[in-house]
Amino acid sequence: MTDTIEPAEAALIEPTLEEPKLPGHESRLEPKPEWQPRYPGSGRLKGKVAIVTGGDSGIGRAVAVLYAREGAKVAIAYLCEQDDAKLTKALCEDEGAEVLLSAGDLGDPRHCQGLVDAVIQRWGRLDVLVNNAGEQHPDEDIRDITPEQLQRTFQTNIFSMFYLVQAARSHLKSGAAIVNCTSITSYQGSKQLLDYSSTKGAIVAFTRSLSENLIGDGIRVNAVAPGPIWTPLNPCGGSTPEKMERFGEDTPMKRPGQPNEVAPAFLFLACEDSSYMAGQVLHPNGGTVVNG
Repeated sequence: MTDTIEPAEAALIEPTLEEPKLPGHESRLEPKPEWQPRYPGSGRLKGKVAIVTGGDSGIGRAVAVLYAREGAKVAIAYLCEQDDAKLTKALCEDEGAEVLLSAGDLGDPRHCQGLVDAVIQRWGRLDVLVNNAGEQHPDEDIRDITPEQLQRTFQTNIFSMFYLVQAARSHLKSGAAIVNCTSITSYQGSKQLLDYSSTKGAIVAFTRSLSENLIGDGIRVNAVAPGPIWTPLNPCGGSTPEKMERFGEDTPMKRPGQPNEVAPAFLFLACEDSSYMAGQVLHPNGGTVVNG
């Protein structure tokens, strides 16, 4: 008897809705996260084309709007939150940017290829790839993490980065930048986010390894490791209302960060201001000191 190995697409895990009563849409989150850029644009991404995954809300929205203000054309990739995505598109257009929306599961390599193809067809180039999309599902006991949840979390948080870079690689020229979103949990760990934290550790290793792989071609790869940031990820990802009331209070600054406090790190790593940085991780985390 011979075992059969299924193709990758046959192993895709569909989105899990373990916490359906909690908001996954920024439009339903209170108080509203602060996404607005804090300063006038200076043309640091003028003429550039960027893909921002998870760009419909949270950190992704703040990054997309800031990139738009700085002169970039922006492709916003998201799963299914149409209301959030349409608002982010309008906000970017208000900054004078051309915008492309792309809905779908980035854990599917075919969708990632289609996203890159659509960007190249429309604008003919790709200069910045922001791998920001992610999901989490807290569990108190490792035995509660199902195989489906484990694969789904890795599929969204790290497999998608491989798939997108593979699809984008032939279009990334010298001067291009890749910015990955990891997390403080990669460095500190999180007893309730075993699978999520593991993916974030993988992202750090992926960032450093990919940097070594691409730096010779003039392509810089870096990452951002946010601390607790007020976005839909945590309430959607299973944090209880009681925990959310104290969200971020364990940081030295005693509060959660806002998306517009993180977005400038993504801008810095995407533009020429960081021309001598590769394989590095920035830490907007409210003052927590971590190694790495």
